[in-house]
Amino acid sequence: MNSDEIRDSFLQYFIEKGHKLIKSSSLIPEDDPTLLLTAAGMVQFKPYFIGEAVPPSTRMTSCQKCFRTTDIESVGDMHHLTFFEMLGNFSVGDYFKKGAINYAWEYVTERLCIDPEQLWITIFLDDDEAYECWRDIGIPADKIVRHGEKDNFWGPAGDSGPCGPCSEIYYDYGVVSGCGKDTCAPGCDCGRFLEIWNLVFMQYYQDVQGNRSLLPKTNIDTGMGLERVTAVMQGKNTFYDTDIFRPIINKVSDMCGYKYGNDEKIDRAIRIVAEHGRSISFLIGDGVIPSNDGRGYVLRRILRRAALFGKTIGIDGAFISEVARTAISLIGKVYPELLENEAFILNIVKVEEEKFSQTCTTGLNLLDVVIEKVKQSKKAVIPGVEVFKLYDTYGFPKELTAEVAAEHGLAIDERGFENEMEKQRERARASQKMGDAKKTPMIDYASMPETVFVGYKELSHKPKIIGIVVNGKFVKSASAGEQIEIILDETPFYAEKGGQVADIGVIAAKRGTIEVADVVWAKTNHVIHCGRVTEGTIEFGENVLAEVDENHRLDIARNHTATHLLQAALRCVLGEHVKQTGSFVTSERLRFDFSHFSSVKSEELLSVQRYVNEWVRRDVNVNVIEDLPIEQAKASGALAFFGEKYGDKVRVLKIGDPVISVELCGGTHLERTGQIGYFHIVSESSIGSGIRRIEAVTGKGAENLIEKRLSMLDLLAEQLGTNIVDINNRVEIILNDLDYEKQRVAQYERELSMVQIEKLLDNTKSINGVNTLGVKVPDASVDILREVGDILLKRMGSAVVVLGTIRDDKPQFVAKVSDDLIAKGFHAGNIVREVARVTGGSGGGRPEMGQAGGKDKTKIDEALQLVYSLVKKG
Repeated sequence: MNSDEIRDSFLQYFIEKGHKLIKSSSLIPEDDPTLLLTAAGMVQFKPYFIGEAVPPSTRMTSCQKCFRTTDIESVGDMHHLTFFEMLGNFSVGDYFKKGAINYAWEYVTERLCIDPEQLWITIFLDDDEAYECWRDIGIPADKIVRHGEKDNFWGPAGDSGPCGPCSEIYYDYGVVSGCGKDTCAPGCDCGRFLEIWNLVFMQYYQDVQGNRSLLPKTNIDTGMGLERVTAVMQGKNTFYDTDIFRPIINKVSDMCGYKYGNDEKIDRAIRIVAEHGRSISFLIGDGVIPSNDGRGYVLRRILRRAALFGKTIGIDGAFISEVARTAISLIGKVYPELLENEAFILNIVKVEEEKFSQTCTTGLNLLDVVIEKVKQSKKAVIPGVEVFKLYDTYGFPKELTAEVAAEHGLAIDERGFENEMEKQRERARASQKMGDAKKTPMIDYASMPETVFVGYKELSHKPKIIGIVVNGKFVKSASAGEQIEIILDETPFYAEKGGQVADIGVIAAKRGTIEVADVVWAKTNHVIHCGRVTEGTIEFGENVLAEVDENHRLDIARNHTATHLLQAALRCVLGEHVKQTGSFVTSERLRFDFSHFSSVKSEELLSVQRYVNEWVRRDVNVNVIEDLPIEQAKASGALAFFGEKYGDKVRVLKIGDPVISVELCGGTHLERTGQIGYFHIVSESSIGSGIRRIEAVTGKGAENLIEKRLSMLDLLAEQLGTNIVDINNRVEIILNDLDYEKQRVAQYERELSMVQIEKLLDNTKSINGVNTLGVKVPDASVDILREVGDILLKRMGSAVVVLGTIRDDKPQFVAKVSDDLIAKGFHAGNIVREVARVTGGSGGGRPEMGQAGGKDKTKIDEALQLVYSLVKKG
């Protein structure tokens, strides 16, 4: 069976057993701050297990995209992956241990037809119930192995959540694949046994302190790694030899010119490039963008790791995008978001890889400095902390550093490196949780009817209170001064979602009033109104008047509708590759993030702004189509928000006829574009590789901005003694005067320095036959120091020259070395670094010229005297 057949077989089996097929969720966990990335199949089912939401069925099955950051440095061996697909079946209060075990055994032995003789079982140490279930279906007692909590207790995913004992199915590759010991059994790391399925018996909830309590219901969470079971089904010892990876492996082999399977060192690099190229595609496809923290850092880290290992096997230029293209062609039909965003994914990879080529050069230069420093210290080992710095900051694998070091006759401190790596793993385990995310007491919203949102058409409504929460507990009533959460059976209030902030307003009861300051959407499809009782008393079950602040709602709607027009305008001006990657809409302003691979020129921004305002002046209709099947909506040309998860039915917003914009959107909007009033772009900037951000204002926000800027111009004109019409001419005159003054000062500095040249030469000393000069120049710019250094070097012929000055109350240094002395090993960058260090500073540069800055100006003379000592040492 190929991997597609195995995936389909698994899902079809559980559909036949009454399970509802659930689509894979994004690698970016939805509404779960405890997780960095989706690392297990159960993540999207977590709210059902802990009773926060009602599942669409008590039996579900899925094939979930997963990513684990803790395995990054292990990728390259035969058995570790960052990205993988997890096949799973889930029960919420339905079947438990016996049902899960029976299903698993039947599927593995009857659908996959794996020989039972090649299967072993592990269970939790004292789980006699699971033991009896396996014995009942005929598993011999000597093939059931008991393990402790480390191996056979799963969870939670994140710092808190559901967890429980587990039972695993292992495939036995046979004695010839093992260590030969009598004690060899599942859990031995010799490679004989491969875990293919984990059955988790969810019984407990674990809080952030590690305390466990019983869940409201017992649940089942299982996970079968598609890559692992495919290896078994195709008779391979590793998934890299299966149809999942072999085409990608072959692509990398073709690019590097080495045949896979002939050299383990080269094979390992090929596996790293292939695995990371595949993982990168999925991360970007789900909306992760390269950055220096969080998910973005994970993406950047594996991309750089792939780039560096590609270089070690001779692949030149930007190549990872081609590996990603191959991966997408293999699995795009299963995960259509990869095909839909292919151009974007490949462009992001290419931009990031090109950017890293510059960083790579910097890293290699730093490695040269480290090697030189180690040599000068007469040691033969590069410290582990330096090896780790190159790995963590520049993405240099330990192996690459070791190879470069070996060329210079040096080794690396592997133990010191591993110590630093262990510290990083601790940080990774912490970052996998993204933060403490202290959990509030669980509220059983699921026991109440879902809230019906009526706010698309009504801003004032008369619903009924079906829940009052104070301090995490349901109460019957609340009085003036109390902070509360109110749940209504119906509401006109929009809860914050999809980048749009929540409504504010008032809920009025017979004997009390609530000021609503925030509105939150719960996974149970309840709308939680957060606020304070400002007067009187409100009671459970009473009818109230819920009124949204209309002005606040309209200000938000102006900005939200404007984001749709903005995207349409950007696509007109910059091209159809532009796609929304994020947005944030408030009553004051809007923020819009989009894909584009260069800065937007000022004239392009002006064209975008004009497009939007032209559509505003046309005052065209804004129409909404409710509950349209998502495939039909996409077929009609509706744009989807990049990385967003949509249901089977969607809401489509259409502006204009003929159409200006058509997008999937659940937010609140205007009825006509003319209500926007005026649209003005405030700023445009980069927020990551291939991602730009525009901030803008509309309506009252635009009016206030323009009034403020005109007032500033009036004030400036008054201070300059002119009017707004002539202010530009006046400013131009002032700037010309300033430029002239700068030129005059620079010329004076230059003339002064030239006069001093002869005096400076008097400080020249011959150190071991080398003309050496370390001297201070009175208050000169660094540019002047460089000029003077060139003149001195020309006059002296062969020399080492270091000049210092005090500028802005801090020491500055420039070093110059003639070509003949460079050939003898002198290095201006290294010399100036040591000189600046005396003053508490740092610097560096090339062999012929170096530059540095310091902190303590009182030590500049001492620093310059060090030049003579450094030359003497050679």
